Amino acid sequence: MFNRTRCLQSAAALASISLLTSGCGMLSSDQSDTEQKLAVGTTSTPSTLDPAGAWDGSWELYRNVFQTLVSYPTGSTTPEPDAAEKCSFTDSSNQVYTCTLREGLTFSDGTALDAKAAKHSIDRIVAIGEKGGPSGLLSSLDKVETSGNRKITFRLNKPDATFPFVLATPAMSMVSPADYPKDRLRTGNQLTGSGPYNLASYQPEKMAELVKNPKYEGFADLKNDAVTIHYYKDSAVMVEALKKKEIDATFRGLTAEQVIDLEGQPKEKELQVVEAVGAEIRYLVFNPKDPAARKPAVRRAIAQVVDRGALVDKVYKGTAEPLYSMIPSGVAGHATSFFDTYGEPSVPKARNILAEAGITEPVPLTFWYTSDRYGSATALEFAELKRQLDESGLFKITLKHRPWKEFAKGYQKGEYPVFGRGWSPDFPDPDNFVAPFVGENNAVGTPYDTPEITASLLPKTRQESDRAAVGDQFGRAQEILLEDVRLLPLWQGKLYVAASDEIAGAERALDPQTIMQVWQLHKKTSW
Repeated sequence: MFNRTRCLQSAAALASISLLTSGCGMLSSDQSDTEQKLAVGTTSTPSTLDPAGAWDGSWELYRNVFQTLVSYPTGSTTPEPDAAEKCSFTDSSNQVYTCTLREGLTFSDGTALDAKAAKHSIDRIVAIGEKGGPSGLLSSLDKVETSGNRKITFRLNKPDATFPFVLATPAMSMVSPADYPKDRLRTGNQLTGSGPYNLASYQPEKMAELVKNPKYEGFADLKNDAVTIHYYKDSAVMVEALKKKEIDATFRGLTAEQVIDLEGQPKEKELQVVEAVGAEIRYLVFNPKDPAARKPAVRRAIAQVVDRGALVDKVYKGTAEPLYSMIPSGVAGHATSFFDTYGEPSVPKARNILAEAGITEPVPLTFWYTSDRYGSATALEFAELKRQLDESGLFKITLKHRPWKEFAKGYQKGEYPVFGRGWSPDFPDPDNFVAPFVGENNAVGTPYDTPEITASLLPKTRQESDRAAVGDQFGRAQEILLEDVRLLPLWQGKLYVAASDEIAGAERALDPQTIMQVWQLHKKTSW
């Protein structure tokens, strides 16, 4: 997907944003002085156009064509009303959350966006329960009630101070009951929303054409009239398009070399690179159903061998940082658990870990990665992981890859012994770097039974409205993740937006979920 509009994006989630300055982005002579048509490039292609089916980068598109009840106005780090007029907890235990919708909202098909439609939008996520989809975000939801045309109440089965953050994710987008069945995903290349833009046309894995929605009612202040999102399989092709001004900006998928190259372009090239604080992470997932990956000693030995410093130096060249816990630096609760336990990479220590478990022969394992979601550097990253593990003499690593859609189906079916994933936060809270990866129905499609986290630690943190006061619980959660090594954090990235020098708004285009809000982009010369 065209990764989620987030102001936090981590170092490795490289993104550049460029808007058409020529070609399809040129303004024709019969257009008004203020009419703006822009183009953005990305390597992150939507997996589905139905919000009930995606817990991935599809959110990048959703944020711009759908509305959620609450969202993040520019400069805000806490959810505020969007499709809603007002929202708040109406009890003292954080178990009843009520919203009143704006009056007169409609979808692009002309039907009303009322309380009934809002209830339908949320209920179907749970009813469909798409594997690898966003239903896991709603684990605390008991039922949804409506009162009149505008009031909707969410009754939770337990206290959950993070629920407003969940409602702000693009997965909770409002959809029209007329077009989105209550018990199955919508298919096809069309969507019906109420967001800042309407989807004029869509070609899977190629492009999405967005045009300003004249009926939009929300906080977004559109600085352009239309945006075409181009989906690239190869980031080198995307960068060339930016340099040739065939697109105005690129977001997601840039390699470290490309970022460095763009930053070093001479002034006459008229390019800019905007760097933002990032919270995007990369990690390995071990499948407990695999004969080798299921053994704790194998996972711990890999954790002992992997050299994160060499990985980020060789592959990401200063655009990423080693990560030693699932909660990244800059987010409350961050720790350096894996470094504190394993220290510097050591083959002798890893050999001892395996020997104590009776493993004396090199362990064969297949590492899988997606070839077209996170940019061209992913292949280089896995080649470096293979080199490190093979050279230890303790492992024999085979690398395999698939395009994202096939890759996602494979990990959801439990086909991969070990696989790589990236994570951009659903919301800026430590909960979102722990909860999505544990439990039966999680974001990586590999059930992870850890009762202390799911039944004790997370419920306690969700009773606390002061999110700065939950450090101890998340510290303990990270100790558990460290001991199990079901997930192995690798690095966190910085966020980069590359654009034509005549484009303004790039520094405001990422929300706290680091999702791209393309309505912020515009040409300086036209405003």
